[in-house]
Amino acid sequence: MSSVRARPWLVALLAAWLVFAVGAALAAERIILEQKSSFNPIVVSEDDEGLRILRFGRFGARQSVVKLGDPDHLELPYARVMIPVAFLLVDEPRSALVVGLGGGTIPSFLRKRFPQMTIDVVDIDPDVVAVAKSHFGFHEDERMRAYVEDGRRFIEQATRRYDLIFLDGFGTDSVPPHLTTREFLTAVREIVAPHGAVIGNVWGRQVNRLYDSMIKTYRSVFDGLLVVDVIGSGNKIVIATPDKRDPPQYELIERAQAISRKLALRHELLEVAERNVRTPGEDGMTGELLTDAVVGAAPAR
Repeated sequence: MSSVRARPWLVALLAAWLVFAVGAALAAERIILEQKSSFNPIVVSEDDEGLRILRFGRFGARQSVVKLGDPDHLELPYARVMIPVAFLLVDEPRSALVVGLGGGTIPSFLRKRFPQMTIDVVDIDPDVVAVAKSHFGFHEDERMRAYVEDGRRFIEQATRRYDLIFLDGFGTDSVPPHLTTREFLTAVREIVAPHGAVIGNVWGRQVNRLYDSMIKTYRSVFDGLLVVDVIGSGNKIVIATPDKRDPPQYELIERAQAISRKLALRHELLEVAERNVRTPGEDGMTGELLTDAVVGAAPAR
């Protein structure tokens, strides 16, 4: 579908490396839960440092890594970036929607730092929600609720707006197709607050042949778009806004310093703001606009 063609040998090499790396990691972990769900095999393991890891399948990528009782601990490189960069463009958010629960890293961090924030979390897999509660310390309260539903359907039926929307829904190895299209992102734009932001997690082009198509589709829907390169990971974080926002670098740096102090971040946001937050540039200039018709997408039933 995309005009970008990944080199077959590179994809095969990366896949082989991933299997090797995951296998080596699992050798140092204890599997404490393994079960089938209607969507993915769920594997929970724990390492010698007490970190809980969620995978979809024994050799799947790490979906979440949580240190029990310590929601401030952000282990995965993408999580260290995805959560704090949301605040570079949004002041004092009062509500958030998280699509894709995993082990609950994002909502648990938000709850710790923003006790008055209203947080809705949606995940299509009831077993993932159950495991997040039983093995990763995620819990609901009067201001934080988890909904078992397809993320797209939830968004299309939503009657409220959110200051922050985190799009972190992944299957075993990619974003589900119906969560990549122009129709879906248009529905997302309709429920983000006028001065809010959408923060999306996608794989970069080295491992994702649709990367440029995905960025092209974001650019077609949102007036403002920034891309954050995640060092040490194949992830890219997209910050999309309904209005044009392109603050100068000095302003991003000042905000990153303030956010790091306010949220007591254990990983410095300043370097990310200095080096890795950018306009899309050539990203998304190639590729095909993703629509429901192109990807054959429909909300999961």
